Amino acid sequence: MRTASSLFTAAVAAVAASLGVAIPANAAVTPGDYVAIGDSYASGVGAYPYNSDSGACKQSPNSYPRSWARNHPAFTLKDMTCSGATIADVENTQLGALGTATRLVTITVGGNDVGFTDSVTTCLTGSDDACGNAAYASAWRAQLVVPPKLRALYAQVKDRAPNARVVVLGYPRLVDPGTGSCGAITPSATKRQWLNYAADQTSDGIRSAAGDAGVTFVDVRPAFADHQACGTAPWINGVDLSHYSEIFHPNHDGHAGVYTYLLTIQTDLV
Repeated sequence: MRTASSLFTAAVAAVAASLGVAIPANAAVTPGDYVAIGDSYASGVGAYPYNSDSGACKQSPNSYPRSWARNHPAFTLKDMTCSGATIADVENTQLGALGTATRLVTITVGGNDVGFTDSVTTCLTGSDDACGNAAYASAWRAQLVVPPKLRALYAQVKDRAPNARVVVLGYPRLVDPGTGSCGAITPSATKRQWLNYAADQTSDGIRSAAGDAGVTFVDVRPAFADHQACGTAPWINGVDLSHYSEIFHPNHDGHAGVYTYLLTIQTDLV
């Protein structure tokens, strides 16, 4: 009998295929060190519980780096991810784990640099116009300010880990465009459009920087389609005011299924 986990992964694979997510014929990564760097989307915020020794970084055993590492025991995971990390934080505190023994590096960062938290807060508590202004400001940073910083970061990663495959995983669209409840606060249709616009601009800016730097970009948006927050089968957390930092972050299914699955097809022989 197939397990629930395998059925879920198969479902994600079917969704990815139907939406045109490319499955490249990459050679498998040679075992060695796997260094995971990035922010809350990489550390697993939203995919409860968190490892007690990770403190404010909120590293979850269900995060995509740890899920992938469990399935690849020949690799030694160095999980440097931390909730709230900016590009500068990654440069200053996370790159020290890289070296010639590193064979795989995954990166998800940039959301805090474009003002993710401020945009979400404004769109949940302010007017439609205020939400639009916040989203537009976030998009401006995503297109003009963040890409040069990311190109510099990716160059540092490649310099420090010359033998590694570098995989950059982006961000999903956050909110289902329908009218379903989000929990404690349900944004209007206009706000949902602005939130998803900002998320799209962020991922597109990251994709551009990754292409310029010659590293692999994985677009997670197609696989999350119809499974955003506030929908009928969400893989992204809705609005729980007692868990504010988890709002609009992937849940267990989003991490263990979508992110881990898409990373796996980038690193395994398929």
